[in-house]
Amino acid sequence: MPQSLDASAVRTWCRLALRELGRAREEIDAINVYPVADADTGTNLYLTVESAAQSVDAVFDGHAASGARPDRAEAVRAMAHGALIGARGNSGTILAQLLRGMGEVLAAKPDETTAAEGPGHEADAAALRDALRRAAASAYQAVAHPVEGTMLSVAVAAAEAAAFAAGTTDAIARAAYDGARRALAATPGQLDVLGRAGVVDAGGLGLVAVLGALADAIDGEGRAVPRPEALAGAAAVPRMCVGDGAPDPHAVPGGPAYEVIYLLEAPDPAIPVLRDRLDALGDSLVVVGGDGLWNVHVHVDDAGAAVEAGVEAGRPYRIRITHFGDAARDAASRSRRHGRRPEPVRRAVVSVVRGEGLADLCTQAGATVVRVCPDAPIASGDIAEAVRRANALEVVLLPNDAELRDAAAAAAEQARAEGVRVAVIPTRSPVQGIAALAVHEPTRRFDEDVVAMTSAAGATRYAELAVAERESWTMAGVCQAGDVLGLIDGDVAVIGGTIVEAGTVVLDRMLAAGGEMVTLVLGEGVPDDLAERLQAHVRDSHLAVDTVVYGGGQAACPLIIGVE
Repeated sequence: MPQSLDASAVRTWCRLALRELGRAREEIDAINVYPVADADTGTNLYLTVESAAQSVDAVFDGHAASGARPDRAEAVRAMAHGALIGARGNSGTILAQLLRGMGEVLAAKPDETTAAEGPGHEADAAALRDALRRAAASAYQAVAHPVEGTMLSVAVAAAEAAAFAAGTTDAIARAAYDGARRALAATPGQLDVLGRAGVVDAGGLGLVAVLGALADAIDGEGRAVPRPEALAGAAAVPRMCVGDGAPDPHAVPGGPAYEVIYLLEAPDPAIPVLRDRLDALGDSLVVVGGDGLWNVHVHVDDAGAAVEAGVEAGRPYRIRITHFGDAARDAASRSRRHGRRPEPVRRAVVSVVRGEGLADLCTQAGATVVRVCPDAPIASGDIAEAVRRANALEVVLLPNDAELRDAAAAAAEQARAEGVRVAVIPTRSPVQGIAALAVHEPTRRFDEDVVAMTSAAGATRYAELAVAERESWTMAGVCQAGDVLGLIDGDVAVIGGTIVEAGTVVLDRMLAAGGEMVTLVLGEGVPDDLAERLQAHVRDSHLAVDTVVYGGGQAACPLIIGVE
């Protein structure tokens, strides 16, 4: 049944957009040839939406304690703010302005989910039409010199298609998505550089993914992101790599040498002067935001002058300067800021964990650890920084959580752009990560080590116990708030009982399929005798099965179980 674009739909939209951009990120990066062929548009869009999604989640978490839900205005404002402060690159900055434009309209309109007319009422559809129109107009205003054949053209086409569509909110969203796809297919004929490369606009493809996620959040119909070569009528260009004698894709003959990005606190009247100054310094100028907070993006030869312009306008911070002409641009930038780095080691493992005990365990095994705090969601930038901290030529990355797969992939892509060879092993649980670490052997060839670690992780079935926060439907039936849940391979298999009782049932079900080793990772605040009782049950009921126990210290999950 179609839903209204309420706060929950906004949250779902962000999550689906992040998922779709995660799936399409490498493909979008590969066709990135405009305005600079730096092969990072997909990654930048992913990071921008990741920040928006985290901001919306934070609003929902803030209301959870009182049992209330945020309204649509709060959700869309959080989405726009998160995108603004997390915007990366030219495309991410434009997307942030598109989301801000939509948010301005949707926040000002009544939330129709509480109206007597119910979901899908015409007023809600009209709000979405107006939001898409405002988004396209505000994005054009934010770009100093708009160019047709880019994501701006795709945004305008989506808004125009929505304006002529009739029906409920889901019909408007579908029309916008279809209009965006048609416009994307036309981009090679609008922009010569795309036509010569035989690709569609990378930012436009990312926007199609975001609009497809919007339509899916409202009507629930899955939409695969269209492959760019199918739309452009030609194969996508291969990824352009730096090194081994290949030309630097950032180096554009006669083009600016630096990309400068910063957040800026400044009064609105100061922005026109700032735009004029930066426009005279370089190109690809995009200034987005409002109400005293702005995100500034520009390509220049004089990076210092671009930052000084921000200082004169207000207070710039989170300043990022990228040197286009240097293949080791990021490493060189860090060396300037922090001094010369030591020689890198050959290989390292980076492991994402929850809980102090798990962090200590992985550190003792030689891994560089990324701690996930209960009140602060992990971002791909945190993982990328851990990869840098490992200071290795080769890195094996263990996300240890199915929900962190895309964030880990984006972090790996950032590291690869800096010259690090990275392999992501799709570990979905810490026990799979522990199994992979146990067979890690840095003296092997990289590919052989990755295969061995992947095999060990894949041979480890996993389960966990959790406490239900609210009443909900599960694969095992209806659970109530406070029920102990036993999840096997991510699906709820057991409801009810104590932690010991649920753990016993889960162990029996897992060991019914066989197993030689059980790993128990104890969470924070579990009963003192939990490990002893579960070990005794395994010893008495399942012959020739060994058990090992670790104190994980994770807060949200009383028990994690692995069976090898």
